[in-house]
Amino acid sequence: MAPPTTTQASSDDLATDILAALDKSSQPVLSSDAFPSATFVDLKAALDRLASRDMVKYDTIERQEALLEPEAEQIAAHGSHEARVFEALRKAVEGLSVKELEEAIGDKNVVKIGQGKAFKEKWISKTKDGKFTAAADNITDTTQEQIKIVQQTKTHPDPKILADLKKRKLIRTQNIFSFKMHKGPKFALKIPEEATDLTADMIASGAWKTATFKPYNFKALGATQNGGALHPLNKVRQELRNIFFEMGFEEMPTDKFVESGFWNFDALFVPQQHPARDLQDTFYISDPKAADFPRGESPDDTKDYQAYWDNVKAVHQDGKYGSIGYRYPWSGDESLRLVLRTHTTAISANMLHKLAATKGPDGRPTPARYFSIDRVFRNETVDATHLAEFHQVEGVIADYGLTLGGLMEFMEIFFGKMGLHDLQFKPAYNPYTEPSMEIFAYHKGLGKLVEIGNSGMFRAEMLESMGLPKDMRVFGWGLSLERPTMIKYGISNIRELLGHKVDLEFVQGSAAVLFGEEDK
Repeated sequence: MAPPTTTQASSDDLATDILAALDKSSQPVLSSDAFPSATFVDLKAALDRLASRDMVKYDTIERQEALLEPEAEQIAAHGSHEARVFEALRKAVEGLSVKELEEAIGDKNVVKIGQGKAFKEKWISKTKDGKFTAAADNITDTTQEQIKIVQQTKTHPDPKILADLKKRKLIRTQNIFSFKMHKGPKFALKIPEEATDLTADMIASGAWKTATFKPYNFKALGATQNGGALHPLNKVRQELRNIFFEMGFEEMPTDKFVESGFWNFDALFVPQQHPARDLQDTFYISDPKAADFPRGESPDDTKDYQAYWDNVKAVHQDGKYGSIGYRYPWSGDESLRLVLRTHTTAISANMLHKLAATKGPDGRPTPARYFSIDRVFRNETVDATHLAEFHQVEGVIADYGLTLGGLMEFMEIFFGKMGLHDLQFKPAYNPYTEPSMEIFAYHKGLGKLVEIGNSGMFRAEMLESMGLPKDMRVFGWGLSLERPTMIKYGISNIRELLGHKVDLEFVQGSAAVLFGEEDK
């Protein structure tokens, strides 16, 4: 058998000492009196060992103890800063300048802090020639008296004084645990040996009949399991993906964080003078600064990108497809500037352009449903509700004969699956949708209407430039992933959900997400 470790040996000795102390006393024994040098861990281990055998019983006593900080220890020894300033000036009958006072005390910090408080207490005054002089015959150094009481008793009878000293960072508090120990029903001076296992030898010899077995502790906590956990955003994201898949949507590839201005803005009929394209709102890439001319991503891609580029230019600069356009000199260089994508609608534009090249049995592009959930970037001031990067949820439906009423009905169905009903719609403006609507829903938990998304029907200038037929209409809508997640988990500050301030315990303990009736 291996020799006992130091901790085990000290625990064994302490357990024996506890039994001896209880045997000598007819009253309960306080651990702080009987074993002042024993650590909490050793005491708890010894007491638990004895209590599991019903040899002792104990109660845990918790108290708060005040300890002096280094500055307070100096005050206890030499007096408060203000008292030291007063004493130096009292000895100098004709007063002292600031420099002379610093030399007399020997500590500039004491003079700096002490003179202000001494003036406040009216212990000192200032002469016409700018010197400090004592204004009282004698003083009472209350701060030193208070600190000496704390030094001697580890507390103070007045809680307000303790709070004030702690606020001034003169003391710190710590919780102290001690134990009140009693004799148990099976008290004895010797700890009986306990068998932990029933062995074959014990059965063969019959020793099991008289052996004392260690009882099982069914209240003992198991080892902490540090398993992985999905972030709350990923839980909500997966639930939203399930809703989209259930409704027949195809997930778009979202691996391009960097886009050209062409796909991010121009293809969406966003003018090059739009405020969203300013440096204050968009992150521009410094190296490389520009993208290549739009082209196919594979040899199989034979679409005419030059024609698409010319259509986008024409619809901006001169107007086309029944639109008068914006009528400004459109710049190809501006269109090729690289940006961190400001929305996933850039991906939707690319997917719709590919859709325009497909042909169904009737020779026209086939109806399609697309969605994406991924990160976007905007140059915004970080606060409780805004980050420079967040996640956008976007859905797109392309079909023939779609109407605004159909979009509103579909929004009722889609958000109803998230537990949001009785939607309200408000007219809005987007460069690439017309008509456009903001979507609101009443949230019972918050007791008010909350904006849950934005929607609209893509403009003809955007769709016909791609080559989509005139009678094909496209619904588009989007929302942030953070908003429903914050509502779901009761988070008021977005920085607690995403970024370096996220609490890992919150991530590990966050409940699973299932949108339903409870989210109404």
